[in-house]
Amino acid sequence: MVLEATMICIDDSDWMRNGDFLPTRLQAQEDAVNVICRSKQQESPENTFGVSTMTNGKVLVTLTNQLGNIITRLHRVEPEGSMNFVVGIRIAHLALRHRKSKNARMRIVAFVGSPVMQDEGELKKLAGRLKKENVAVDIVNFGEIDENTQKLESFIKQVNSGKPDSGSHLVSVPASANQLSEALRTSPIIGASGNYSGGGGSGGGGATGDFDFGVDPSQDPELAMALRVSMEEERSRRQAEQQASGAPEAAPTAEGALATVDTNEFAELAQGIGGDQGGGDYSMTEDEELMLALQMSMETGAAGKLLDPHCAVS
Repeated sequence: MVLEATMICIDDSDWMRNGDFLPTRLQAQEDAVNVICRSKQQESPENTFGVSTMTNGKVLVTLTNQLGNIITRLHRVEPEGSMNFVVGIRIAHLALRHRKSKNARMRIVAFVGSPVMQDEGELKKLAGRLKKENVAVDIVNFGEIDENTQKLESFIKQVNSGKPDSGSHLVSVPASANQLSEALRTSPIIGASGNYSGGGGSGGGGATGDFDFGVDPSQDPELAMALRVSMEEERSRRQAEQQASGAPEAAPTAEGALATVDTNEFAELAQGIGGDQGGGDYSMTEDEELMLALQMSMETGAAGKLLDPHCAVS
């Protein structure tokens, strides 16, 4: 079986506060990411997965096979800003290019729950690059289906063009589904491989191991919701205590103990990219690409001032 390295891009924009998917669009993505990662683990224990955001291209967790790291980090994400589809996908692509096993196939799973503001020309260019580098793309289209479907269908068609076995999919989930994770279990993103049962093996005793808190939301949605609400209240309480004590919140670190790049060095790189206005794309070395991706991920405010996101990914 071919190994896969998968970067999952979550939509963490302000639109994710909406409650048409329970309990909110953001928290519905958390459950869905859990399901996707478990399915990848069942396909092969050597498969790796990471998570990044779509608003600013921040890499929350680099490629790993430790699901606990993913879940823990997702619980700390808060909605903010607007989604930038192109930047989010490009940063995920950069993270995949630095996977440990170069034999692992690259895949991006992107959650899109807010309007895609980029025009079809930008999306076509991005799709062409992903196709050229054999990156499969799965898109979960939810929340703003009417506005986004045409653009996303065209994008996936471009990624698949000339490569019928590329394995890229667009899954549109209507608000009537309520639970995003349940809709994905029978989708081509997971269900086509038949590797995720959602329950556990024979005997029924291991079924609860595949769900947060050991509860299957489809079997006991009220209990699952109560447990999630309790967890969120505890998180809010801890944040309030932290703010009251004046203790700074621990900054998220990318897995792998990678150091933050010197700001002056990054500024020089940014200036070089921004100044390349001639014909052809700016060609970065792998070290420069990694430097750029990590700096954008680990500098919450400075990177946005140093570098125009559109220049960063051109």
